[in-house]
Amino acid sequence: MATDTDTDTDTTDVFEAHRPVLTGVAYRMLGWVTDAEDVVQEAWLRWTGADHGQIREPRAYLVRITTRLAIDRLRQVQARRESYVGPWLPEPVATDFGPTVPDTAERAVLADSVSLAVLVVLESLSPLERAVFVLREAFGFPYAEIAATLDRSEAAVRQLAGRARRHVEEGRPRYDVDPAERRDLTERFLEAAAGGDLGNLLALLAPDVRLVGDSGGKAKAPLRVMESADKVGRFLLAVAKDTGFESRLVELNGGPALLVLTDGKPDAVIQVDVRDGRIQCIYIVRNPDKLSSLTP
Repeated sequence: MATDTDTDTDTTDVFEAHRPVLTGVAYRMLGWVTDAEDVVQEAWLRWTGADHGQIREPRAYLVRITTRLAIDRLRQVQARRESYVGPWLPEPVATDFGPTVPDTAERAVLADSVSLAVLVVLESLSPLERAVFVLREAFGFPYAEIAATLDRSEAAVRQLAGRARRHVEEGRPRYDVDPAERRDLTERFLEAAAGGDLGNLLALLAPDVRLVGDSGGKAKAPLRVMESADKVGRFLLAVAKDTGFESRLVELNGGPALLVLTDGKPDAVIQVDVRDGRIQCIYIVRNPDKLSSLTP
């Protein structure tokens, strides 16, 4: 006969088995680790209070709860982001998918869907469009299951998916970049900036390169998007010259990134988008609230 302890263990084990998917959905919906963790915790509380005898598919049930909670949270934080100081970027997150995602193609899809570039574009979608895009494009859920999750018709979900996909493709064209090439350009970018070599740095930058800095008003960073290789290159060299720092190459948001440390503490995350062998966009996150989880 099963005891209460056995039941509690089963309840916990089932939830923990699905936690990576739930966290992945919540983070892609919200772009902030703390908000995603809060949503997953609330899903856990709902799960422990549910009648498990009536739940035939725990994964579908948990994803449904998490998605709906994330939609509610997204509607709350959107107003907060309207008063954000300067550009807003997602909180960087480590993305070592490990043995849970053995398929190379699936890894590529998950990495792309969590990239800073895609998450920035997702900010402009409605909460429902964002939910459909995340569930369909990142995790491959069937339209019928997404419809049940959102309490919408399958036809309505297909329309939402089409709009969201077109918007993302327009906002962030997909580039087929070799991960090794991106890593190499990231390393060369660091070497040129740290060495104060403007010529080498400009050779790596596309003429119309953009630099997006997120400080939240809590650190030094451009309050507007910078454009052109000359402006961006000179700005980066000035920052590198005035700042004593240590940097590490790490994997964040599905790609190589530079974690900049000052006195052993995270000071910035720098990540680049690459096209045709040149750096097309540079993202710099300096808001300390978004770096605390990256402490070595």
